Amino acid sequence: MDANFTLPAAGDKYVPPAGQNLRDHIDGLWPVLTRTTSSAGQYDSLLPLPKPYVVPGGRFREVYYWDSYFTMLGLAESGHWDKVQDMVDNFASLLDRYGHIPNGNRSYYLSRSQPPFFSLMVDLLATHDNGKAYTRYLPQLQKEYDYWMADSDKVAAGAASKRVIKLADGSLLNRYWDARDVPRTESWMDDVATAQKAPQRNKAELYRELRSGAASGWDFSSRWFTDAHNLSTIRTTQLAPVDLNSLLFHLEQTLSKGYQMNKQSDLAKQFADRAEKRHAAINRYLWDSKQNWYADYDWQKKQVHPQLTAAALFPLYLQVASDKQAESTASAVEKQLLKPGGLVTTTVNNGQQWDAPNGWAPLQWVAVEGLEHYNQPKLAKEVGLRFLQNVQNTYDREHKLVEKYVVDGKNLGGGGGGEYPLQDGFGWTNGVTLKLLDKYCPKDKTCNSAHDIPQASASQP
Repeated sequence: MDANFTLPAAGDKYVPPAGQNLRDHIDGLWPVLTRTTSSAGQYDSLLPLPKPYVVPGGRFREVYYWDSYFTMLGLAESGHWDKVQDMVDNFASLLDRYGHIPNGNRSYYLSRSQPPFFSLMVDLLATHDNGKAYTRYLPQLQKEYDYWMADSDKVAAGAASKRVIKLADGSLLNRYWDARDVPRTESWMDDVATAQKAPQRNKAELYRELRSGAASGWDFSSRWFTDAHNLSTIRTTQLAPVDLNSLLFHLEQTLSKGYQMNKQSDLAKQFADRAEKRHAAINRYLWDSKQNWYADYDWQKKQVHPQLTAAALFPLYLQVASDKQAESTASAVEKQLLKPGGLVTTTVNNGQQWDAPNGWAPLQWVAVEGLEHYNQPKLAKEVGLRFLQNVQNTYDREHKLVEKYVVDGKNLGGGGGGEYPLQDGFGWTNGVTLKLLDKYCPKDKTCNSAHDIPQASASQP
């Protein structure tokens, strides 16, 4: 390897000061996780970005698209609005340069994106700049939309093209898709090994499905498999995911708002209409009427995929759900996904990282916010405090925050499964932890750890 590749320097391992509380540890990590790459070498896979950016940590030396929103929540909570602005500017520059935001700022990630959180990043910045972000980033919001909706004008009813699915009634939904159909550059041997376990499958098709699974951010999960315990049965592109379509509903709403503020009322109405149509399609097709929860839609089989996952809360988070649908989804989540250490990702324990017994910071935040939107503050708080206590207990033991957590069973703490060892750092966990600390802290005090929150220690059964 050394003969053919220039490997990045390992860098000095950051050793946090002894005895730091949780808040100080997170605040101390922001500069450690910040990178600047305004130019790149001729053979470097890193895509340069104009402003400094915050990476997740551990093995991840580049910025990742959807991770960054939850990291930015923490930056904002820490008062680093300059860094939030820098991150939005970086993503806007990627949209200007490539027409989409790649999975991460590596050349080998250019063939796909990730869950489209750019409109939520603009929302976040707009809370700080009196709403100016909506018009300032309107051209880039439009480019994001154009990428996700490419081919929507020519795809036939009952078919799909790139990221767009057109149902028989003309409704448009979206899916995850990667433009390439070879093993992933960053996980080449893993993908080749997966293909060897499924000799009956077309290899190119399987590689595309694996790549599209990576585009979902949930790489990997039984959510995408025909056989919940077999990665080689992955069929990501066959599903219209409930989280993706809820995010695109928010993007359409944000474009409508931006055009309204820009006094382009025709375009504002056009996007309001598109949001309304997607709203109807989500509540019709991405709803399991037998089990009464939100789920993904299998557009090839023309039926909802019945599995309950933490993604079911995205329609609540982005306020697509009706009150009745939100109530029954919340009830199912409480019964099946609420565990001692937070919200579990799915009910399937199969060795994949986006399955049981793991819980992930971004999905806890989606749950907390979504449940609060629909008058479920008690359940929201239960999710938030259980996860926060899990993070705190792990920090007390190991003096670090990690990428994912075991939320069920006897050994709560750092999670496992997937294609690589557990990573510490960790951007989105830091962000969500800070938000939860401040959310549940009594207003008359500063909480530097979960131990300072009266109910937190009692939140785990």
